[in-house]
Amino acid sequence: MNRLKFLAGLCLTACLATVPAFAQTDTKAKEPPKPALGPSAAVLEGWNDIGRKLIAIAEDLPEDKYDFKPNPDSRTFVQQLLHVSASMYYFTDPVLGQKVRYSDDPKRDELKTKAQVVAFVKKCVQDGADVIKSKGDAGMSASVYAGGPRQSRIDELAYGLMEHSGEHYGQLVVYYRANGMVPPESRPKK
Repeated sequence: MNRLKFLAGLCLTACLATVPAFAQTDTKAKEPPKPALGPSAAVLEGWNDIGRKLIAIAEDLPEDKYDFKPNPDSRTFVQQLLHVSASMYYFTDPVLGQKVRYSDDPKRDELKTKAQVVAFVKKCVQDGADVIKSKGDAGMSASVYAGGPRQSRIDELAYGLMEHSGEHYGQLVVYYRANGMVPPESRPKK
């Protein structure tokens, strides 16, 4: 009799131990993961992502905060924004075989209002996206000279400018926080 109780208890324990495993099993059929993006689609996705963040932060910050800078030796918010946007032409222009149009940052007196600045940011992002689309997958591995010690692949050049843009986006976030504000990307999603 003790042996029967022992076996029944063992069976019960084994059954109870499997319940969590069944509870965790997803009974819905899962879709297989989407295939990897092609070279130009991957570059375009990264370019548009950082561009979206820059545009959102440009549109969101109140215009009266555009001239804020955390200390006297820093660029203002708008100077940072103009710098990072104009620097996108260090990708766009060489890939098009043109001289880079901004050897220095655009002057603030040329972009006086928030609306003008936002339009400029959008144009810089869109011009780069258009170049990426025009090159397609095969064009991403083409070489271009954009200054420096060697030629660069087009995708390398794009990723370098995305990295630069991300670094400046991080600085713009600090400017937001220094003003007691939460940047758009850090707000809870609706």
